[in-house]
Amino acid sequence: MTATPEATEATPTIVLVGHGMVGQRFLEALAARGLTATHRVVVLCEEPRPAYDRVALTSYFSGKTPEDLSMTDMEFIETHGIELYVGDPATAVDREARKVTARSGEVFDYDVLVLATGSYPFVPPVPGKDAEGCFVYRTIEDLLAIEGYAKSKATVGAVVGGGLLGLEAAGALKGLGLTSHIVEFAPRLMPVQVDDGGGAALLRTIEEMGLTVHTGVGTQEILVDAEGAVTGMKLSDGSELAADMVVFSAGVRPRDQLARDCGLTVGERGGITVDEQCRTVADPHVFAIGECALASDGRVYGLVAPGYEQAETAAATIASDEASFTGADLSTKLKLLGVDVASFGDAHGTAEDCLDVVYSDSRAGLYKKLVIGRDGTLLGGILVGDAEAYGTLKAFTGSVPPVSPESLVLPAGAGAPAQLGPAALPDDAIICSCNNVRKGTIRDAVTEHKCTTVPEVKKCTKAGTTCGSCVKVLGQLVTAELEASGVEVDKGLCGCFAQTREELYEIVHALRITTYQDLLDRHGREGARGGDGCEVCKPAVGSIIASLAPTIGASGYVLDGEQAALQDTNDHFLANLQKNGSYSVVPRIPGGEIAPEKLIVIGEIARDFGLYTKITGGQRIDMFGARVEQLPVIWARLVDAGFESGHAYGKSLRTVKSCVGQTWCRYGVQDSVRMAIDLELRYRGLRSPHKLKSAVSGCQRECAEAQSKDFGVIATANGWNLYVGGNGGATPRHADLLAQDLSDAELVRLIDRFLMFYIRTADRLERTSTWLERIPGGLDHVKDVVVHDSLGICDELEQLMQAHVAHYRDEWAETINDPEKLARFVSFVNAPDTPDPVVAFVPERDQMKPDLPLLSIGMRPADVLEGSSQR
Repeated sequence: MTATPEATEATPTIVLVGHGMVGQRFLEALAARGLTATHRVVVLCEEPRPAYDRVALTSYFSGKTPEDLSMTDMEFIETHGIELYVGDPATAVDREARKVTARSGEVFDYDVLVLATGSYPFVPPVPGKDAEGCFVYRTIEDLLAIEGYAKSKATVGAVVGGGLLGLEAAGALKGLGLTSHIVEFAPRLMPVQVDDGGGAALLRTIEEMGLTVHTGVGTQEILVDAEGAVTGMKLSDGSELAADMVVFSAGVRPRDQLARDCGLTVGERGGITVDEQCRTVADPHVFAIGECALASDGRVYGLVAPGYEQAETAAATIASDEASFTGADLSTKLKLLGVDVASFGDAHGTAEDCLDVVYSDSRAGLYKKLVIGRDGTLLGGILVGDAEAYGTLKAFTGSVPPVSPESLVLPAGAGAPAQLGPAALPDDAIICSCNNVRKGTIRDAVTEHKCTTVPEVKKCTKAGTTCGSCVKVLGQLVTAELEASGVEVDKGLCGCFAQTREELYEIVHALRITTYQDLLDRHGREGARGGDGCEVCKPAVGSIIASLAPTIGASGYVLDGEQAALQDTNDHFLANLQKNGSYSVVPRIPGGEIAPEKLIVIGEIARDFGLYTKITGGQRIDMFGARVEQLPVIWARLVDAGFESGHAYGKSLRTVKSCVGQTWCRYGVQDSVRMAIDLELRYRGLRSPHKLKSAVSGCQRECAEAQSKDFGVIATANGWNLYVGGNGGATPRHADLLAQDLSDAELVRLIDRFLMFYIRTADRLERTSTWLERIPGGLDHVKDVVVHDSLGICDELEQLMQAHVAHYRDEWAETINDPEKLARFVSFVNAPDTPDPVVAFVPERDQMKPDLPLLSIGMRPADVLEGSSQR
């Protein structure tokens, strides 16, 4: 519980019963109107955790933790003095006395009571429904129970219900390694959202994923053994289905029992009856919002967007502002088992005298239908397999689009004219349906509030902060608005080049340009040609040349010739500069695995040079405090012991972290250490726009924290799941699932493609996390390119990576054996020219470092070591 100081008797009290997504939005709406400052706000939450993202519930099985799903900022709760009671639901309401009793026995007076109790899963009243192995799919606790049972007692799972949550549940069971079945009473999957054609396309795609679908049949009985555990199901067609686990996901019902018990009016089929202000018709002091409320139009809305609107309406009414909720758009855009499914407007064509425009490609699993009025008005539609046009189509619903309807559903290259862009949408078009944000609001964020990036617009308007499906359109609108406002959007890399980094990459690759100066002279801006370049483009071009070195015939060694002048301080000395002017030494320790003999070498070097040692989060050992001239001496000893550069100084692969995996851990299902070592050795030295970090976890407990990495791997019973675009840095971002249940070869092939596609298309100093959110199409586009080879470039990407692997050379091993390269490792300019034997370098009295001779030109580090005291 989070509590405020004792409220005075005069302070009015708002009691919120239920703390789900809608309840949290209601609290935010109260705070936005200043009501948390003038009212005592009490929240009674039934679940053992505060509000979390139930829309993204299934992502738990992709590695997200309950904390990742949380929608509650405890700082927000504390700042606004909200009293939050977790795991303590309301059990009774005395409307006459205006009191609410919690399960703990505590009683709260209220001036306003808001019921946001949500819904409960419907379980068909069939024999055996309460047997061991039967579950519902609604809360995080449900998912934890399903996961535990699946891992210990089940091999075959059946899901009752082929709607949204049913398909997600079936995918979750498959991800847990179970053979999965879906049983749906209706003749097609997702009968509410799609028609027969869309259901057929969805069915084919899902069956290709290895799930078995049974439509047009109901569940008559759950079969159990002598111990009361599930053994199967009897279906309405007389057949039996063997299964040792059943998940019910056959719809939901409003949770209105608390309202019934206190005499509030409920609908014939459930739901607390409310008016247009979301105030209950039986009591003006009680409101109901979300899935427990029967709205004034006679509907119970099961989507989050209408719930948010109701939350805003209730908060506005309490604040004496004018607001009403008279109904909501039921349009939805979903991604189920990786398949896009969307419906909007009059999707099933119920309007009189309407026409259909249909495009279907059963091979590709595509189905697109538009419902058009006789006058050309777009009434609605269904999209399966490709919902790219959803935002545009939904915005034009109810109007006549400025292009022919067929052009909006035909794929590129199929004879369709130019597609409409977001700029063609009217200002009242809703861009973000989850948060009811219109195009005009987004335009105002750019023009009035001076937002210039998508993250700024998201923060200002809340658009794109719930399901994220509108983020691509958001980016296009921001760019279009900036350009329309006269803001010149210079996409050039810097003042020297008008091209983007991606365009420069393509130029270097296509023309086999091997030097920065050649690129600048041939393709730089007119005023920059023949010059020296700048601190922005020099390291960026240096990185591009290093990435493509084996392919274009350039030297891959960053200190060769002109390349050396392009590097920053760290790369210049192959070490990280520290705040006191010294450098750190970081040898590579692939996968964190190290032999005792190598540990001893590191310990001896740290002792001999008086270096501070630190075990890093990347499972290797850093040594701090080395002087420039000591670096080759230290590395000579490390190379002789079998170490190589850890590239801690470069914009390249740093580490591939790992847990101990199945070799030692009782939960491990794959050899994560071996895979981490293989990946680190494969991608070591790979130069990229920014540093790369990776990890491999041996099971879904995720001890290696793979989802906070640029590319992360999590073991499953069927192989490996690959996540991309994570970042645990200043702007944390969890990685997204790119592909699942991969073999070793499939995993490596997809990582090869992903990394080279990132290197090819990212901006300078752009982490994979930022790149994935910026690149048009986001994850879907990256998946199309990397997994499905939509651009036909995967062979080339794989060849580029293979060239890197084949030509890899350890930079420090090359450096210590080349007297010319050693010339840069001096403490000051005159040092190489002072061969006077009288001159000696003596450490300060309070230093613990040994008195080691300066490395002289023409001497190998090993020669120096032979003449010094080695302990």
